[in-house]
Amino acid sequence: MLNPKGIVFDCDGVLFESKSANLAYYNEVLSAFDVEPVTIEQQERAHICHTAATPQVFVALLGPEQAPLAIEMVKKLDYKKFIPFMTPEPHLHEVIAALATHYPLAVATNRGTSMVEILTHFSLAAYFKAVITSRDVLRPKPFPDMLHLAAQRLGFAAEELLFVGDSELDAAAAIAAGMPFIAYKSIQGEAPVIASHREIFSLLGREEF
Repeated sequence: MLNPKGIVFDCDGVLFESKSANLAYYNEVLSAFDVEPVTIEQQERAHICHTAATPQVFVALLGPEQAPLAIEMVKKLDYKKFIPFMTPEPHLHEVIAALATHYPLAVATNRGTSMVEILTHFSLAAYFKAVITSRDVLRPKPFPDMLHLAAQRLGFAAEELLFVGDSELDAAAAIAAGMPFIAYKSIQGEAPVIASHREIFSLLGREEF
């Protein structure tokens, strides 16, 4: 049984199914560089778009020379038009609302400026006491910086929190930060795996709140 004092969530693939939104976002930029769009079938390219921070995505898809130009372009690109492509994970609202009555919650995501707008759009912003993005740290996940900052803002040590993620970047960041980790819908080493957000209650030793 886990007994954290607070819980940190990744965004993409954990709070939301966002692959369609992410691909639409990056493909709009790629089209300006005459680069073929990324499709879901292109597993490696799509995985990068889904997990890495924006600078790393553009280095991987465009190369180091063109990446800075793409980063300047996205500064003018409004992510709001891509939010409707996102879908909250099943039972998300009820679970987050229940957890927030007993634990301080945070988001730690390799996203940049879009996270607050996303939480606001889906009426989730009030439940999270801290929102940490790639713009708040020098090194995004898989480095532990983001989780250390989340712990600092929640007022606890990293080992007193729980991180829920879905990727190898999340798992590596948790290990580096010394933060207990749960894998959502994916196998990441020896971490406990939950297939539904509702399953987190049993890992916390509770039926429901």
